[in-house]
Amino acid sequence: MKAIVRTKYGSPDVLELQEIDKPAPTDNQVLVRVQAAAVNPLDWHVLRGEPFLVRLMGFGLLKPKHHILGADMAGRVEAVGKDVNQFKVGDEVFGSGMGGFAEYACVREDKLVLKPTAMTFEQAATVPVASITALQALRDHGRLQSGQHVLINGASGGVGTFAIQIAKALGAQVTGVCSGKNFEMVRSIGADHVIDYTKEDFWLSGKEYDLIVDNAAFHSIRKSLRALKSTGIYVLVGGSSSIASILQSLIFNPLIAKMKGRKVVSLMTSVKQSDLAFLKELLEAGKIVPVIDRKYSLAETPQAIRYVEGGHTRGKVVISV
Repeated sequence: MKAIVRTKYGSPDVLELQEIDKPAPTDNQVLVRVQAAAVNPLDWHVLRGEPFLVRLMGFGLLKPKHHILGADMAGRVEAVGKDVNQFKVGDEVFGSGMGGFAEYACVREDKLVLKPTAMTFEQAATVPVASITALQALRDHGRLQSGQHVLINGASGGVGTFAIQIAKALGAQVTGVCSGKNFEMVRSIGADHVIDYTKEDFWLSGKEYDLIVDNAAFHSIRKSLRALKSTGIYVLVGGSSSIASILQSLIFNPLIAKMKGRKVVSLMTSVKQSDLAFLKELLEAGKIVPVIDRKYSLAETPQAIRYVEGGHTRGKVVISV
């Protein structure tokens, strides 16, 4: 099979399109013939092994354990392990498991669900990591309730576009923060209010929110907390990947928030089959429609990762396998 392979940490230049053996599923795995995959910031962090904390999270200290990247994928079941009972050969599925940048990938049974029949493989591939991140930020960590007001900073990116739609599905009033060029797109997917950050700082508007989901935390948390109600929750999803910023997020931000009587949470996403099933229902009901920025071929995966690493994606970036 063809696959995008790397044997060391580094830039997208270390990625090579190679012909390798097709993997075989273990007892609890499903072999998926990949039709499409999606690129996440996770991919370039794992590719580079940066920040160093990534290496300590089981991806390999000096050399990468995973030679094939790609956490999001959609495709058809080619074979199943002996303990798999939810899927059969020919089923169309989507889910998460490292190895999606290849023609075949082995994925644990509990990281997959059946693909909505009306969705394309490319649409389905965009869903797992970004939409689960958005769901867990809003529902689990943000404790969002119907009728509450949520602000989503970085509303036009992969997580942001899903967060707007999921928040609306949960009954919230949504304000999205993005650049002017993405203003109409963010409004078109459900945002009740949109703020152009190039013209206005949301923390100076005088508006206070029950929940702030920050996908673009490149400024002091002290500023963001001005827009948070005293009973509100601030969920940090994305920002700078420098060690200083990570320490700021894990140690200093919670202390600053506590001093101001506010609650801050740094999100670590965990892919769960129950969450995938919940999101599948929203997809089938038309309450979530994936936003696809660009599509690349498998051979163009290095270019796709470079584009995502630039930090200006409008929705998701897809690899058509």
